[in-house]
Amino acid sequence: MITHTPTTEAQACAVVKSVVESRVPLSIRGGGTRAGLGRPPQGASTLSSAGLTGITLYEPAEMVISARAGTPLAEVQATLAERGQMLPFEPMDHRALYGSEGEPTIGAIAACNISGPRRINAGAARDSLIGVRLVNGRGELVKSGGRVMKNVTGLDLVKLMAGSHGTLGFLTEVTFRVLPKPERIATLQWRGLSDEVAVGLLSKALGSPFEPMAAAHLPAGIAGKEALTLLRLENFAESIDYRANELAQLLGDYGPSDLLEGESVAAPWHMIRDAAFFAGSGEAVWRLSLKPYDAPPVVAAIKQAMPAARCFYDWGGGLVWLRIPAVGDAGGAGIRSAVQQVGGHATLVRAPDALRAKVDVFQPLSEPLMRLSAGIKTSFDPAGIFEPGRMYVGM
Repeated sequence: MITHTPTTEAQACAVVKSVVESRVPLSIRGGGTRAGLGRPPQGASTLSSAGLTGITLYEPAEMVISARAGTPLAEVQATLAERGQMLPFEPMDHRALYGSEGEPTIGAIAACNISGPRRINAGAARDSLIGVRLVNGRGELVKSGGRVMKNVTGLDLVKLMAGSHGTLGFLTEVTFRVLPKPERIATLQWRGLSDEVAVGLLSKALGSPFEPMAAAHLPAGIAGKEALTLLRLENFAESIDYRANELAQLLGDYGPSDLLEGESVAAPWHMIRDAAFFAGSGEAVWRLSLKPYDAPPVVAAIKQAMPAARCFYDWGGGLVWLRIPAVGDAGGAGIRSAVQQVGGHATLVRAPDALRAKVDVFQPLSEPLMRLSAGIKTSFDPAGIFEPGRMYVGM
């Protein structure tokens, strides 16, 4: 397979124009860490952002950073850390889940809308993305959004690109809003709670004025023999003491809690962020989006039908990571039926290529939404060269 690695936007435009003329479909590649996300690629050649690297703008006072799409995420994070800043949405690293190598890139974070536990409070990657530059399916360079918060236009296009998985265009540069790093981080931890009780605790905490930045529940057998329920607090040091005390009192009916700090509690949050509890396994992994109070009964119904299923909860119960044997349809029919009954949706995040080729990886769209999505795809990529079939069959 031919890999095109442009080092300028002009070269990227030329590659796309040549591909349109020959009608050769393209796979889009950043650092290669998320190759298992979506349906198996059908591109006959690859367009890589590896040659488009470097931070192009950083204004700490404006809290904005721009970087070319192939810039390693670690480089962006290190630059921000030098000035006591960070990306607000705590992006997930898929390498543990997929057993992949390479380096996550900032462009892929935008293209796949990759977010972590802080999403419940700080928003997703798309909420911090304020500007993009991209090559569309005609080989034209398109700019949308701005480089400073005072001058942001075209936000609809910016948000549309976040989560498009490379199917609408080839990102060449992205701009994110950033935030100061917290002075102190601590976690309140409860032990031994059932899924239903734990999600009730998390919901009560998230509905309080004491602003947990992350909220997760690890059932027994995920991080040890005991179930763990976690609330993460971030801010100024004195604020942590006050809020931890208030939350402990507010949630006293759920039993005693421990206030933890340091690496001993940072590690579980990294595992939650990266779904690393399910690393090193050939089993399929599903990602369920649900209303928090629906999550425990939906999980219970899935486990009743598929006893081998294992799960943990993030985003206060609104995100469920589910591991199940990769046989048949990996429980797809039963899982989708259970989540659809409560208005949720399910994504098959990890499975062998053969399984991902025959099962709907992303939540199937209704006919009106499929027509709308197809129309958007055609307007950006009339020849259908960008990642054909990666998200949905025939699109």
